[in-house]
Amino acid sequence: MSDPMSCPEFFQNPYPFYYELRSAAPVKQVTTGSGGRPSYLVTGYAEAKAAFTDPGLSKDTTRFFADRPSGRNLHPAVAHTMLATDPPEHTRLRRLVTKAFTTGAVTRLRPYIRHTADHLLDGLPKDGKADLVAGLAVPLPVTVICQLLGVPEADRAQVRTWSNDLFAAGQPQRIDEASHAVAGYMTDLIEAKRRTPDDSLLHHLIAVRDEGEKLSEDELVSLAVLLLVAGHETTTNFIGNAILALLQHPGLLDRVRTEPRELSSLLDELLRYDAPVGIATFRYSTQAITLGETEIPAGVPVLISPGAANRDPAHYPTPDRPDADRDARGHLAFGHGIHRCLGAPLALAEAEIALGGLLARFPGLRLAVTPEELRWRRTRLMRGLESLPVLTR
Repeated sequence: MSDPMSCPEFFQNPYPFYYELRSAAPVKQVTTGSGGRPSYLVTGYAEAKAAFTDPGLSKDTTRFFADRPSGRNLHPAVAHTMLATDPPEHTRLRRLVTKAFTTGAVTRLRPYIRHTADHLLDGLPKDGKADLVAGLAVPLPVTVICQLLGVPEADRAQVRTWSNDLFAAGQPQRIDEASHAVAGYMTDLIEAKRRTPDDSLLHHLIAVRDEGEKLSEDELVSLAVLLLVAGHETTTNFIGNAILALLQHPGLLDRVRTEPRELSSLLDELLRYDAPVGIATFRYSTQAITLGETEIPAGVPVLISPGAANRDPAHYPTPDRPDADRDARGHLAFGHGIHRCLGAPLALAEAEIALGGLLARFPGLRLAVTPEELRWRRTRLMRGLESLPVLTR
């Protein structure tokens, strides 16, 4: 079938498309990309969870595209990140940064996250119109991950622009140019920190590299770029989508206002309801595999959709309604298995602090436009708002 994710309506609301695809088959062959490449799209929950850990699926993009000519010009630091590797390379690289994102490490960051969120909330009008994407959902995670890595404050707006360009669906030249810009910037920043060391995570990685550990210079740049981009993109979407879900479901909003302590347990359901990642990063079959009842030949891309899987009625009854009493801890918004999102604890902390502070300060918060007027990012991988206009009173 033709690419189901190419029409404007998909970006506005992908869930009816996912429903039709899943109803036909939870694993279905589709065509994607400008070349109409055959791929398999996984929209069922059980099948997606199995695919995340199937040993017959690889993330090694270098191997897959080695003998496939391409007109793309992605910088290697963006094209070949830790996300595009298999064990043992993936295991080695992930181990270098895991400690920075543990629950304990994030707990120590919470005062800084709260201070940053309070500063941003101070800047919102008390009685007027605000954009909660530009005013909160973007700058909070950008500021936190840049602080963690040691990116100077003056550079953070440009970093956000490059990051946004990397997910510009249907604009390969824009994506490629952004990849070279952000990789070049990170290369220069690494050299600057070699000359002037600090206590940032990036300096720690530089020390690992320079002390002769198994980390090449190219891998250092790539890892830094990945942490910079992945460290805020999904969280931005998470915060924006969660605010929207609460504003569109007054009963849920009232419950959180009445019992603020319930917010932390509700975050998993908000992630399930409108996942910040629509399609997980690239995988392909290294051998013939079976997902559900579908046989997949070797050598083809397999696209796993957390957004679709989290709305599978076979696993989550009434999936199109957020339910504060649902146990959604098994959602796939952060993936599953060895590639599960490294920054999940940080994302949850940022969202809890952002939403809690916002709702406490603005009891009259409501949408300033109709849901149909909301503008969504035109990217298949990410599911997020371009803006979220609200009235603060």
